[in-house]
Amino acid sequence: MKTTLTLLPTLPGCYIYYDKSGAVIYVGKAKNIKRRVSSYFNKKHDDAKTNVLVSQIERVDFIITNTEVEALILESHLIKKHKPKYNILLKDDKKYPYFLITDEDFPRIAVVRKKNMNPEKGRYYGPYTDARAMYATLDFLKKIFPLKQCKTMKKKPCLYSQIGRCLAPCSGKVTSAEYKSLVGQVELFLSGKQGELLKHIMAQIQVYSDSQQYEKAARLRDSYLDLKKTLEKQRVVSENTKLNEDIVSMAHEDGIFVFVILMIREGRLIDKKEFVYEGEADLETFIREYYTNVSFTPPNKIIVKELADKALYEQWLKVKIVSGGKELLALADKNAQAALEQAKLKRAVKLREDFNDIGAQLKKELGLKNFPHRIECYDISHIQGTNTVASMVVFLNGLAKKTAYKKFKIKTTEGKPDDFASMQEVLSRRLARLGDKGWERPDLIIIDGGKGQLSSVAGLIPDGIDVVSLAKREEEVFLPRRSKPIILPRDSGALFLFQRIRDEAHRFAITYHRKLRSKEIKNTPREI
Repeated sequence: MKTTLTLLPTLPGCYIYYDKSGAVIYVGKAKNIKRRVSSYFNKKHDDAKTNVLVSQIERVDFIITNTEVEALILESHLIKKHKPKYNILLKDDKKYPYFLITDEDFPRIAVVRKKNMNPEKGRYYGPYTDARAMYATLDFLKKIFPLKQCKTMKKKPCLYSQIGRCLAPCSGKVTSAEYKSLVGQVELFLSGKQGELLKHIMAQIQVYSDSQQYEKAARLRDSYLDLKKTLEKQRVVSENTKLNEDIVSMAHEDGIFVFVILMIREGRLIDKKEFVYEGEADLETFIREYYTNVSFTPPNKIIVKELADKALYEQWLKVKIVSGGKELLALADKNAQAALEQAKLKRAVKLREDFNDIGAQLKKELGLKNFPHRIECYDISHIQGTNTVASMVVFLNGLAKKTAYKKFKIKTTEGKPDDFASMQEVLSRRLARLGDKGWERPDLIIIDGGKGQLSSVAGLIPDGIDVVSLAKREEEVFLPRRSKPIILPRDSGALFLFQRIRDEAHRFAITYHRKLRSKEIKNTPREI
């Protein structure tokens, strides 16, 4: 690998990582390919995911581009093509529905999923993250814009025509120009141009009145009033009717990431979109994926608290990105936090329902003596033996119990890195407290590490407490007195739970370690 790194170009482009089976496991973009790829191999990473990724890289390839913007576009294309497992993709996006205005002589409006989207079928608007609200919107659209609802043209008007939900183009009572005007009104509405739409409808009412087509004028007047009543419910955030902005906020906790977009069109808050993901996500990737797939008119401005490579994204999206609008950002943050609490509650309910099965699977697969109601996990963090700390996180019936978390400053190995001795110290200190208040007896102890880490502490564990270790490289589970590891199924709830617990222990240890380092740096005398 060292030879490969020296031969990498110092140019912009994309780098591609392959595993030993030849599968693409990660795609990234860089302003300087050599510097970016080398950073993966020349330092220890804080997050567990990156460490696992690096351990599985067997081969590196690259594609040079002329600019960093071209690299960004190429990266998006390569991710969609290869679907690498370590790229943070918004894979759940396929579940969100879109509106389709069909490409026909007399178009209709339909609901489709992303996986069924075909540009040749017509124009798409979305995604819509609240299906219930989307279908309510669809019902409203069909009421005030009576487009054709049949997939094929009937020979005579159907029930929809009789109840005023279709202009019945099959009867020849509506001209192609009139129908296309109605389709244009629907598209203005879906694009958030409601003010422009109201003006358009009022002008059309005047045309019908002047030509004494009073029935058509009356129908449009009713649509105008219904639409105006709906718009009055939307919050006005600015008197500037040319204000078109998206306010983007992110909230995350315990592996749940929530993104909220407040859509301001013509000075009105017209919609809120929520996206919830479990695992890992980041704001840059979300913005890239969302605005690549979005199928309505983009805003003139995107407001976020902060965004790395802001200039690059402005150049690519051709949209101004700013950090401002404190009131609207605060509103977006409030919505994101509320959505996060809802997501946490849903996961807690699901975990409670699933934990009996997950616990039973762990007990059977690992041959545990106990049902793992209380699981404790330990991790060590330091830099070359300095400020060595350990974390203890507790999960009760599959849920994090943060009030029971403990942190330890290691005393015996300061200045001399020794993860085995550090783990022995922390477990000795913890197990000495068995039975003390706030130190309940665990059913299962998980050690972050491989066979060596487990062997170093196995003799300290009292009878009646199960202990295993979880190795990052292949997510292998090691048991005492057993040479070969156990591999839990990749898609199993049991492995997912182990990974969550291990990553939480790592996060808690890193946070404490950084706090100590920060204090040490602050107290270090400045050189003169």
